[in-house]
Amino acid sequence: MFGNLPMVGHRLSRILEKYQTNSGKILWDEKHKSLSAEIDRIKKENDNMQIELRHLKGEDINSLQPKELIMIEEALDNGLTNVHEKLMDDWERRVRNDKMLEEENKLLAFKLHQQEVALNGSMRDLELGYHPDRDFVAQMPITFRIQPKKQRILGGRSRGAASSEKAS
Repeated sequence: MFGNLPMVGHRLSRILEKYQTNSGKILWDEKHKSLSAEIDRIKKENDNMQIELRHLKGEDINSLQPKELIMIEEALDNGLTNVHEKLMDDWERRVRNDKMLEEENKLLAFKLHQQEVALNGSMRDLELGYHPDRDFVAQMPITFRIQPKKQRILGGRSRGAASSEKAS
């Protein structure tokens, strides 16, 4: 249905032009004519770009002259160079980013190690009774060792009970 649209548009414009010349009525002014010319120019430019795009894709190149093929080859080489540069920039950015992350990792590991050493040192200090907010060492806690009463092997009595029996 729409396949013949350009043909219909061309026929319609001819019909309208004939009407305008025969009736003497102006259907559109110069502004509209210039817009129509601009539309025609843009359509032609679009068609040329479509043809050029097909050529860049490698389609319909048999009819091209060597000079046109050289221009296409140069355009493709420039595109390839740009893609290669972007890939290299991206790769270099990633390498820099990796190095920064490695440095940050080393710094964080070092800080963690320092905190562990400080924590272990303060735990030892607490065990020994050292308090950094005081300028003296606290006394060592006194510990008592409680020993069970020793029992005699024979009678199973405690030592105090055996000595009281001897006294009686």
